[in-house]
Amino acid sequence: MQRRIRIVGVLALLMGVPTAPGQDIEAPAKAQPAPDGVLIERNIAYLPGDRAEKADLYLPAKRVKDVRSPAVLIIHGGGWTKGDKGAGREFNIGSTLALNGYVCLSINYALATKDKPTWPQNLHDCKTAVRWLRKNAERLQIDPDHIGAIGGSAGGHLAAMTTLTGPDDGLDPAEPDGKISCKVQCGVNMYGPGDLTEGPDLETIGKSRKAAPELYKAFSPINYVDKNDPPLLILHGTADKIVPVKQAEMLADAMKKVGARHELLIIEGAPHTFSLQPKERDLRPVAVGFFDKYLKPSK
Repeated sequence: MQRRIRIVGVLALLMGVPTAPGQDIEAPAKAQPAPDGVLIERNIAYLPGDRAEKADLYLPAKRVKDVRSPAVLIIHGGGWTKGDKGAGREFNIGSTLALNGYVCLSINYALATKDKPTWPQNLHDCKTAVRWLRKNAERLQIDPDHIGAIGGSAGGHLAAMTTLTGPDDGLDPAEPDGKISCKVQCGVNMYGPGDLTEGPDLETIGKSRKAAPELYKAFSPINYVDKNDPPLLILHGTADKIVPVKQAEMLADAMKKVGARHELLIIEGAPHTFSLQPKERDLRPVAVGFFDKYLKPSK
Protein backbone atom coordinates (compact mmCIF):
# COMPACT_ATOMS: atom_id res chain seq x y z
CA MET A 1 0.00 0.00 0.00
CA GLN A 2 1.05 3.63 -0.55
CA ARG A 3 2.95 5.20 2.29
CA ARG A 4 5.39 7.97 3.08
CA ILE A 5 8.91 6.95 2.09
CA ARG A 6 11.33 6.49 4.96
CA ILE A 7 14.98 7.27 4.35
CA VAL A 8 17.00 5.13 6.75
CA GLY A 9 20.67 4.29 6.87
CA VAL A 10 21.70 5.37 3.37
CA LEU A 11 25.47 5.33 3.05
CA ALA A 12 27.46 8.54 3.05
CA LEU A 13 29.09 7.25 -0.15
CA LEU A 14 26.15 8.79 -2.00
CA MET A 15 27.89 12.12 -1.88
CA GLY A 16 30.70 10.83 -4.10
CA VAL A 17 28.66 10.32 -7.29
CA PRO A 18 29.45 12.74 -10.14
CA THR A 19 26.49 14.76 -11.40
CA ALA A 20 27.95 15.92 -14.74
CA PRO A 21 26.50 19.48 -14.56
CA GLY A 22 25.01 20.72 -17.83
CA GLN A 23 25.08 17.31 -19.49
CA ASP A 24 22.10 16.13 -21.51
CA ILE A 25 21.22 13.18 -19.31
CA GLU A 26 19.48 11.27 -22.11
CA ALA A 27 22.10 11.83 -24.84
CA PRO A 28 24.92 9.37 -25.52
CA ALA A 29 27.92 10.56 -23.57
CA LYS A 30 31.65 10.05 -23.71
CA ALA A 31 32.60 7.29 -21.32
CA GLN A 32 33.13 8.85 -17.92
CA PRO A 33 35.72 7.34 -15.60
CA ALA A 34 34.31 5.21 -12.83
CA PRO A 35 34.18 6.96 -9.45
CA ASP A 36 36.29 5.56 -6.63
CA GLY A 37 34.68 2.38 -5.32
CA VAL A 38 33.06 1.41 -8.63
CA LEU A 39 34.20 -0.83 -11.48
CA ILE A 40 32.62 -0.42 -14.93
CA GLU A 41 32.78 -3.01 -17.72
CA ARG A 42 31.46 -1.51 -20.95
CA ASN A 43 29.88 -2.97 -24.09
CA ILE A 44 29.07 -6.42 -22.78
CA ALA A 45 27.04 -8.78 -24.97
CA TYR A 46 23.84 -9.81 -23.19
CA LEU A 47 21.71 -10.60 -26.24
CA PRO A 48 22.15 -13.35 -28.86
CA GLY A 49 25.22 -13.03 -31.08
CA ASP A 50 23.49 -11.39 -34.04
CA ARG A 51 22.30 -8.41 -31.98
CA ALA A 52 24.30 -5.19 -31.92
CA GLU A 53 22.94 -3.79 -28.64
CA LYS A 54 25.30 -4.07 -25.68
CA ALA A 55 25.28 -3.34 -21.95
CA ASP A 56 27.46 -1.66 -19.33
CA LEU A 57 28.09 -3.40 -16.03
CA TYR A 58 28.58 -1.45 -12.79
CA LEU A 59 30.20 -3.37 -9.93
CA PRO A 60 31.10 -2.52 -6.34
CA ALA A 61 34.88 -2.56 -6.04
CA LYS A 62 36.78 -4.84 -3.66
CA ARG A 63 34.04 -7.29 -2.70
CA VAL A 64 35.13 -10.35 -0.77
CA LYS A 65 34.54 -13.68 -2.50
CA ASP A 66 31.62 -14.89 -0.38
CA VAL A 67 29.54 -11.70 -0.84
CA ARG A 68 26.39 -11.98 -2.96
CA SER A 69 25.11 -8.60 -4.08
CA PRO A 70 21.61 -7.66 -5.20
CA ALA A 71 21.37 -6.52 -8.81
CA VAL A 72 19.47 -3.79 -10.66
CA LEU A 73 18.65 -3.49 -14.35
CA ILE A 74 18.94 0.10 -15.69
CA ILE A 75 16.81 0.99 -18.74
CA HIS A 76 17.47 4.23 -20.63
CA GLY A 77 14.85 6.61 -21.94
CA GLY A 78 14.37 8.32 -25.28
CA GLY A 79 10.81 7.71 -26.45
CA TRP A 80 11.59 4.08 -27.39
CA THR A 81 13.40 5.49 -30.47
CA LYS A 82 16.69 6.84 -29.13
CA GLY A 83 18.83 7.01 -25.99
CA ASP A 84 21.89 5.21 -24.73
CA LYS A 85 23.01 2.99 -21.87
CA GLY A 86 25.90 5.33 -21.08
CA ALA A 87 23.99 8.62 -20.89
CA GLY A 88 24.31 10.89 -17.87
CA ARG A 89 21.24 9.63 -16.01
CA GLU A 90 22.21 5.99 -16.44
CA PHE A 91 25.79 6.69 -15.31
CA ASN A 92 24.44 8.53 -12.27
CA ILE A 93 22.11 5.65 -11.35
CA GLY A 94 24.67 2.92 -11.94
CA SER A 95 27.40 4.69 -9.97
CA THR A 96 25.07 5.53 -7.09
CA LEU A 97 23.81 1.97 -6.72
CA ALA A 98 27.24 0.34 -7.17
CA LEU A 99 28.61 2.56 -4.39
CA ASN A 100 25.85 1.14 -2.21
CA GLY A 101 26.58 -2.52 -2.90
CA TYR A 102 24.56 -3.25 -6.07
CA VAL A 103 25.59 -4.87 -9.34
CA CYS A 104 23.93 -2.90 -12.15
CA LEU A 105 23.42 -3.69 -15.82
CA SER A 106 22.62 -0.67 -18.01
CA ILE A 107 21.35 -1.87 -21.37
CA ASN A 108 20.81 -0.73 -24.91
CA TYR A 109 17.72 -2.37 -26.39
CA ALA A 110 15.79 -2.49 -29.68
CA LEU A 111 14.89 1.06 -30.78
CA ALA A 112 12.07 1.86 -33.16
CA THR A 113 12.21 3.77 -36.43
CA LYS A 114 9.40 4.88 -38.70
CA ASP A 115 9.56 1.62 -40.63
CA LYS A 116 10.62 -0.65 -37.77
CA PRO A 117 8.30 -1.03 -34.76
CA THR A 118 9.92 -2.71 -31.76
CA TRP A 119 7.07 -3.66 -29.43
CA PRO A 120 7.29 -6.12 -27.68
CA GLN A 121 10.97 -6.71 -28.57
CA ASN A 122 12.04 -3.77 -26.40
CA LEU A 123 10.41 -5.39 -23.36
CA HIS A 124 11.78 -8.79 -24.34
CA ASP A 125 15.28 -7.28 -24.29
CA CYS A 126 14.72 -5.98 -20.75
CA LYS A 127 13.52 -9.36 -19.56
CA THR A 128 16.42 -11.09 -21.33
CA ALA A 129 18.78 -8.81 -19.40
CA VAL A 130 17.23 -9.99 -16.13
CA ARG A 131 17.83 -13.58 -17.22
CA TRP A 132 21.43 -12.67 -18.12
CA LEU A 133 22.00 -11.39 -14.60
CA ARG A 134 20.65 -14.64 -13.13
CA LYS A 135 22.61 -16.79 -15.59
CA ASN A 136 25.82 -15.00 -14.60
CA ALA A 137 25.00 -14.74 -10.91
CA GLU A 138 27.82 -16.95 -9.67
CA ARG A 139 30.51 -15.25 -11.75
CA LEU A 140 29.31 -11.74 -10.84
CA GLN A 141 28.57 -12.60 -7.18
CA ILE A 142 24.88 -11.71 -7.59
CA ASP A 143 22.05 -12.83 -5.35
CA PRO A 144 19.68 -14.15 -8.06
CA ASP A 145 16.66 -13.90 -5.76
CA HIS A 146 17.01 -10.14 -5.35
CA ILE A 147 16.97 -8.25 -8.66
CA GLY A 148 15.27 -4.92 -9.38
CA ALA A 149 14.71 -2.59 -12.34
CA ILE A 150 14.86 1.18 -12.80
CA GLY A 151 14.46 3.53 -15.74
CA GLY A 152 13.54 7.06 -16.75
CA SER A 153 10.85 8.19 -19.22
CA ALA A 154 10.49 5.41 -21.81
CA GLY A 155 12.89 3.45 -19.62
CA GLY A 156 10.61 4.09 -16.65
CA HIS A 157 7.73 2.66 -18.66
CA LEU A 158 9.79 -0.43 -19.51
CA ALA A 159 10.93 -0.77 -15.88
CA ALA A 160 7.28 -0.71 -14.82
CA MET A 161 6.39 -3.28 -17.48
CA THR A 162 9.28 -5.50 -16.39
CA THR A 163 8.05 -5.24 -12.79
CA LEU A 164 4.31 -5.64 -13.32
CA THR A 165 4.15 -8.33 -16.04
CA GLY A 166 4.63 -12.04 -15.46
CA PRO A 167 4.46 -15.34 -17.33
CA ASP A 168 0.66 -15.33 -17.45
CA ASP A 169 0.66 -12.06 -19.39
CA GLY A 170 2.35 -13.64 -22.41
CA LEU A 171 5.18 -11.10 -22.55
CA ASP A 172 8.11 -13.19 -21.33
CA PRO A 173 10.38 -14.04 -24.28
CA ALA A 174 10.57 -17.74 -25.16
CA GLU A 175 14.31 -17.48 -25.80
CA PRO A 176 17.11 -17.08 -24.98
CA ASP A 177 17.35 -18.98 -21.69
CA GLY A 178 13.61 -19.50 -21.50
CA LYS A 179 13.89 -21.70 -18.42
CA ILE A 180 15.43 -18.87 -16.37
CA SER A 181 13.01 -16.54 -14.61
CA CYS A 182 12.84 -12.93 -15.79
CA LYS A 183 10.88 -11.80 -12.72
CA VAL A 184 12.18 -8.85 -10.71
CA GLN A 185 11.51 -8.28 -7.02
CA CYS A 186 10.85 -4.52 -7.28
CA GLY A 187 11.06 -1.63 -9.71
CA VAL A 188 11.40 2.15 -10.01
CA ASN A 189 9.47 4.11 -12.63
CA MET A 190 10.95 7.60 -13.09
CA TYR A 191 8.38 9.74 -14.95
CA GLY A 192 7.39 7.00 -17.38
CA PRO A 193 3.80 6.79 -18.68
CA GLY A 194 1.37 4.35 -17.13
CA ASP A 195 -1.50 4.49 -19.63
CA LEU A 196 -0.78 4.80 -23.35
CA THR A 197 -4.28 4.22 -24.67
CA GLU A 198 -4.55 7.95 -25.44
CA GLY A 199 -2.12 10.40 -27.02
CA PRO A 200 -0.03 10.49 -30.20
CA ASP A 201 0.64 7.34 -32.19
CA LEU A 202 3.97 5.68 -31.39
CA GLU A 203 6.66 4.41 -33.74
CA THR A 204 7.44 1.56 -31.39
CA ILE A 205 3.90 0.21 -31.92
CA GLY A 206 3.94 0.75 -35.69
CA LYS A 207 0.18 1.24 -35.96
CA SER A 208 -2.27 3.96 -35.03
CA ARG A 209 -4.44 3.80 -31.93
CA LYS A 210 -7.47 3.79 -34.18
CA ALA A 211 -6.19 0.80 -36.15
CA ALA A 212 -4.82 -1.20 -33.21
CA PRO A 213 -6.19 -0.05 -29.83
CA GLU A 214 -5.42 -3.48 -28.36
CA LEU A 215 -1.68 -2.95 -28.93
CA TYR A 216 -1.69 0.33 -27.01
CA LYS A 217 -3.62 -1.30 -24.20
CA ALA A 218 -1.05 -4.12 -24.09
CA PHE A 219 1.69 -1.46 -24.01
CA SER A 220 0.23 0.21 -20.90
CA PRO A 221 1.58 -0.80 -17.45
CA ILE A 222 -1.69 0.16 -15.77
CA ASN A 223 -3.42 -2.81 -17.41
CA TYR A 224 -1.17 -5.31 -15.60
CA VAL A 225 -1.68 -4.05 -12.05
CA ASP A 226 -2.39 -6.87 -9.61
CA LYS A 227 -2.33 -7.12 -5.82
CA ASN A 228 0.53 -9.64 -6.05
CA ASP A 229 2.80 -7.37 -8.11
CA PRO A 230 6.32 -6.65 -6.84
CA PRO A 231 6.66 -3.23 -5.17
CA LEU A 232 6.94 -0.22 -7.50
CA LEU A 233 8.35 3.21 -6.66
CA ILE A 234 6.98 5.99 -8.88
CA LEU A 235 8.93 9.28 -9.14
CA HIS A 236 7.48 12.21 -11.10
CA GLY A 237 7.87 15.99 -11.31
CA THR A 238 5.03 18.50 -11.24
CA ALA A 239 6.64 20.53 -14.06
CA ASP A 240 6.80 17.58 -16.48
CA LYS A 241 5.53 18.81 -19.87
CA ILE A 242 6.17 15.53 -21.71
CA VAL A 243 4.50 12.96 -19.46
CA PRO A 244 1.91 14.68 -17.25
CA VAL A 245 2.15 13.99 -13.53
CA LYS A 246 -1.40 12.66 -13.81
CA GLN A 247 0.10 9.53 -15.39
CA ALA A 248 1.98 8.77 -12.16
CA GLU A 249 -1.08 9.46 -10.06
CA MET A 250 -3.29 7.20 -12.21
CA LEU A 251 -0.83 4.31 -11.94
CA ALA A 252 -0.48 4.78 -8.18
CA ASP A 253 -4.25 4.96 -7.77
CA ALA A 254 -4.69 1.73 -9.74
CA MET A 255 -2.15 -0.02 -7.52
CA LYS A 256 -3.74 1.38 -4.37
CA LYS A 257 -7.17 0.20 -5.50
CA VAL A 258 -6.07 -3.45 -5.68
CA GLY A 259 -3.78 -3.31 -2.65
CA ALA A 260 -0.52 -3.58 -4.62
CA ARG A 261 2.62 -2.38 -2.84
CA HIS A 262 3.81 0.95 -4.21
CA GLU A 263 5.24 4.30 -3.25
CA LEU A 264 4.52 7.58 -5.05
CA LEU A 265 6.81 10.58 -4.70
CA ILE A 266 5.88 13.79 -6.53
CA ILE A 267 8.79 16.24 -6.81
CA GLU A 268 7.55 19.82 -6.79
CA GLY A 269 8.93 21.80 -9.72
CA ALA A 270 10.87 18.94 -11.31
CA PRO A 271 10.64 18.73 -15.12
CA HIS A 272 10.69 15.71 -17.37
CA THR A 273 14.04 13.91 -17.55
CA PHE A 274 16.11 14.07 -14.39
CA SER A 275 18.68 11.81 -12.78
CA LEU A 276 18.72 10.86 -9.10
CA GLN A 277 20.05 14.36 -8.41
CA PRO A 278 17.61 16.95 -9.77
CA LYS A 279 18.13 20.43 -8.40
CA GLU A 280 14.76 20.24 -6.63
CA ARG A 281 15.72 17.31 -4.38
CA ASP A 282 18.43 14.69 -3.95
CA LEU A 283 16.66 11.42 -4.81
CA ARG A 284 19.63 9.12 -4.22
CA PRO A 285 18.56 8.33 -0.62
CA VAL A 286 15.02 7.64 -1.87
CA ALA A 287 16.08 5.18 -4.58
CA VAL A 288 18.74 3.47 -2.48
CA GLY A 289 16.38 3.25 0.49
CA PHE A 290 13.68 1.65 -1.66
CA PHE A 291 16.03 -0.93 -3.18
CA ASP A 292 17.59 -1.66 0.21
CA LYS A 293 14.17 -2.38 1.67
CA TYR A 294 13.22 -4.96 -0.96
CA LEU A 295 16.56 -6.29 -2.24
CA LYS A 296 18.57 -6.45 1.00
CA PRO A 297 16.38 -8.61 3.25
CA SER A 298 18.79 -8.47 6.17
CA LYS A 299 18.47 -4.69 6.46
